[in-house]
Amino acid sequence: MGMKGKNGTSAEAAGLLHPSTDKVVVIEGTHSASYAVKLARVQVVAAYPITPQTGVVEKLSDIVSAGDLDAKFIKVESEHSAMACCIGASMTGARAFTATSSQGLALMHELLHWAAGSRLPIVMVNVNRAMAPPWSIYVDHNDSLSQRDTGWLQFYAESNQEVMDTVLQAYKIAEMVSLPVMINLDAFVLSHTSEPVAIPKQQVVNEFLPPRSAPFKLDIHNPRAFGALIGPEAYMEMRYKLDAAMEDARAAIRDVDTEYGKLFGRSYGGLVEEYRTDEAEIVLVTSATAVSIARIAVDELRSLGFPVGLAKVRAFRPFPVDEIRMLGQRIGKIGVLDRNFSFGASGIIYQETKAALYNALVRPKLFGFVAGLGGRDITPETIKEIFSYMMNHDGPELEAVWVGLKTHKVNEAQNTFADSAEGQQK
Repeated sequence: MGMKGKNGTSAEAAGLLHPSTDKVVVIEGTHSASYAVKLARVQVVAAYPITPQTGVVEKLSDIVSAGDLDAKFIKVESEHSAMACCIGASMTGARAFTATSSQGLALMHELLHWAAGSRLPIVMVNVNRAMAPPWSIYVDHNDSLSQRDTGWLQFYAESNQEVMDTVLQAYKIAEMVSLPVMINLDAFVLSHTSEPVAIPKQQVVNEFLPPRSAPFKLDIHNPRAFGALIGPEAYMEMRYKLDAAMEDARAAIRDVDTEYGKLFGRSYGGLVEEYRTDEAEIVLVTSATAVSIARIAVDELRSLGFPVGLAKVRAFRPFPVDEIRMLGQRIGKIGVLDRNFSFGASGIIYQETKAALYNALVRPKLFGFVAGLGGRDITPETIKEIFSYMMNHDGPELEAVWVGLKTHKVNEAQNTFADSAEGQQK
């Protein structure tokens, strides 16, 4: 019997034994990112440790010290300095990388704007960790989503394999549109959990991702200035061009994902991956590892005859407006499960989904749910509770329904799925 991949699929079906695969190894999510950086032939790594990201730069230090990656490994004194290092390196035309989490990402905030505004194709892995206080080392997505307006592309990975593949795709996308990319993976659920990961052959990666050719760079033979003061007569135009590049990234993400699928046997639907949405009447939109749990619940509910489906938001920036609107044209009720919260408002992906649907010709009923903050488990029962709520309500009663609180359940006074299934059969 072959190895099992995500959702019980065989290794062959999961693309692990594709001809492009050099070997299959069982590794943590942090190390999956490290090996992808090696394959991308990164030239500068800026390293500052923070739990639960530390494994990324630890493994890269081993790889560089062993001579398996010809890169400058720079040990810096803070995350702010790590991003400054990457900015300087990228300005010279080098391929740069760093990794962080939570408070470290927050410390970088100033320079995230600088990297995007300078149109530098830096790639960073962020291991999602809840923001303090109170201190937590476990997952939610407020750290990365707090950076949504900095001009960085953002991806959210469901599996360790997707971490590997998205890092490689990210460098190509970043260098196509001259914008930085952040790849996010859930703390401990992926970062410290081992899964089978296909390591691609270097020569195939080289074919997919050629060396960077910077359109502008610091060069003593062609001197130029960067970051010079600009007046009101040109600032807006530069911001307009940054937004245009973000719009160009939509097509780049789709095209690169398609090309990657042809070369490596794995693709991820571009910006959004739909799961069992055919003939669905209720669809849950979510991201990252909650998707894997939701797949289990959707399969179980489908087996009972409930018309439910799932949509995985893989790319949060640029936000998949077209994909969400197309989904809304077909689905009567859409729920959004956020592992984050914008205090005083609602879940952030829910906000973005609602905004995307506002000017759509067809607007489905839209429900917002919040679960899994600070590493609280999201289980198949959590997902079923959410679907039950949508089945038993014609529309949303609140902008944010908190699921999994110890003080109450959203499904109180509602029929169980077993009761509902029995009623349908009658």
